[in-house]
Amino acid sequence: METELLGCRLYYHWQRKEDPKAPTVLLLHGWGCDSTIFSFIESGLDTSVLSVDFPGHGKSGEPPVAWGVPEYKEQLVQLLSFLGIDKVMVVAHSFGGRVAILLAAEHPDMVEKLVITGGAGIRKPVSESQQKRQQRYKRYNAMLNSLKNVKPLAAHAEKWQNALRQHFGSSDYNRLNENMRKTFVKVISLDLFPRLKEIKCSTLLIWGSEDTETPVWMGEQMEKEIPDAALIVFDGRTHFAFIEEWQRFLIIIKQFFLGGVAA
Repeated sequence: METELLGCRLYYHWQRKEDPKAPTVLLLHGWGCDSTIFSFIESGLDTSVLSVDFPGHGKSGEPPVAWGVPEYKEQLVQLLSFLGIDKVMVVAHSFGGRVAILLAAEHPDMVEKLVITGGAGIRKPVSESQQKRQQRYKRYNAMLNSLKNVKPLAAHAEKWQNALRQHFGSSDYNRLNENMRKTFVKVISLDLFPRLKEIKCSTLLIWGSEDTETPVWMGEQMEKEIPDAALIVFDGRTHFAFIEEWQRFLIIIKQFFLGGVAA
């Protein structure tokens, strides 16, 4: 199913139970993935399940301009209103965790319970070498932007700038077009740590001990800051711990959502 919200085409799948009182679980995937990554949850939960492809991913369109986390969150709010869903329980992975944090903090009445696995949103400390690398990139990029205004050099400057991005940019960044690169930068630039204390719902954090994308210390910090939270660590698992141990993950979230057990 598709709809257009905030000027952007959004693909979603709503596995809806006939019972109007059945709870709805909202699934939010990570950057570079799409909603199919949660297919085992859709088939394993006896609830209504709503999954989305975030704009710029899967079957959804790209944002009309560079978006940040607030725009992704606002589109979700509008989708829930459009579908007549007042309250959800949320499962969010990685980038989806960013959106879920903001949704739970700014719309506490909409989020009944929250599961974040390998969630992003807390900035990693920047080392001195990384700071120098960022400064070099900004200096070289500014110089090339100036050369693009010199007609004989404009074409060459564009090529050099692309090479610069390839050298300094992450693999996620380099795979994107210009609009999504700007979106990516806006997304990762927002530090959501101050918003964690505003989350009112019971929250379960599930992490892989070997997660190098969002290290387990991030989950530990979230557990400390979110008023009602608990952390479960899957030993030896990575950023995709929820897939690597999908049966265990499913049992845990079913118990958390439907078994009356609070975090």
